[in-house]
Amino acid sequence: MQRDGLTILISGAGIAGATLAALLGRAGYRVTVVERDQGTRTSGNPVDVRKGAYQVAEQLGVMSRLQDAATKVRELIFVDDAGRRVASLRTRQSDREVELPRADLSAILVEAGRGNAEFLFDEVITELHLDADGVDVIFDHSAPRRFDLVVGADGLHSGVRRLAFGSEADFAEHLGIYIATAKLGIPMERDDTVIMYNEPGKAVALHPGTGSVGSAGAAFMFRSRARIDHREPDAARLLLKQTYRGVGWRTQELLSAYLSTDDVYFDSVSRIRMSSWSRGRVTLLGDAASCVSLFGDGSSSAMEGAATLATSLSASPQDLTTALARYESAHRRVIRHRQHGVAIASHLLIPRSRLGITLRDRSLELVGRRWADRRRTN
Repeated sequence: MQRDGLTILISGAGIAGATLAALLGRAGYRVTVVERDQGTRTSGNPVDVRKGAYQVAEQLGVMSRLQDAATKVRELIFVDDAGRRVASLRTRQSDREVELPRADLSAILVEAGRGNAEFLFDEVITELHLDADGVDVIFDHSAPRRFDLVVGADGLHSGVRRLAFGSEADFAEHLGIYIATAKLGIPMERDDTVIMYNEPGKAVALHPGTGSVGSAGAAFMFRSRARIDHREPDAARLLLKQTYRGVGWRTQELLSAYLSTDDVYFDSVSRIRMSSWSRGRVTLLGDAASCVSLFGDGSSSAMEGAATLATSLSASPQDLTTALARYESAHRRVIRHRQHGVAIASHLLIPRSRLGITLRDRSLELVGRRWADRRRTN
């Protein structure tokens, strides 16, 4: 059944876009998704599905697939230069959450939507022409089409946001942190533990993957005042070399492996600030509207936002202005504290000084002892 004949274009088949496509398609809307990439990237941070996102996954009937693809990670341990454990942090707080590779989550969500939505890969929007009744869309390859609503779910560097709202520089605040990740063929002794080493302003981590023993991923997180465009791989590689020169533990081994791999992820940690996520019949979702997470919560926020948008549209299908306002008001309440939490997360994962590292380690050790004491008394 088609819901009121509304046609909806979603730009981006990532976590936010694929979730929205699956939800709207099943609700009877005519949904088209365009995605620039032809294949699925294997690099990128593992992500979490928790809280409201877990309920969305249950609603879509994909929880068993997510659990099959999940890592076994339960703990993050911090080590010194010799690899000795100095502190730890539990990463899983509940049985109703899973961590899995970002590419696996996206692929599962795309499959959940394929039966009820049209997916156009290797495609991108080049022009948007808005009027009171809809949006005329020009594509790079496909013939022009008209839609009742366009949703930009195309990430931090959103093309829809640029076309409908203006330059990224008007909305993006670089927070002075970069993240680089890659999947490497390096074995780990344990598949339930992430290992992280710190020096002032720098962190390097080994994260166990899924499947083969040698599927661990490396992550580099560091503070820098340099301004590097994510589309300039040579500049990114040079910055990594300069930043991690002489850093201890297994850093040189991991950096060499990263630099030898083509399938890598590199980008800044940036905060998107916008007074409104909608302009007429164009709205933004996920990182395109709001981002910042160093603990994988961005995926959960994206899924929750997609569900909120889908619910709002279903409640007011004939009044898109009201529906989009209701979606934005509700989801801003969800992501507000998560955006503010990036400062806490950055101090925890990337202390600025050796004193900061020491204080972090001692604080986590104290928290761990208290938690263990409670476990013994319960």
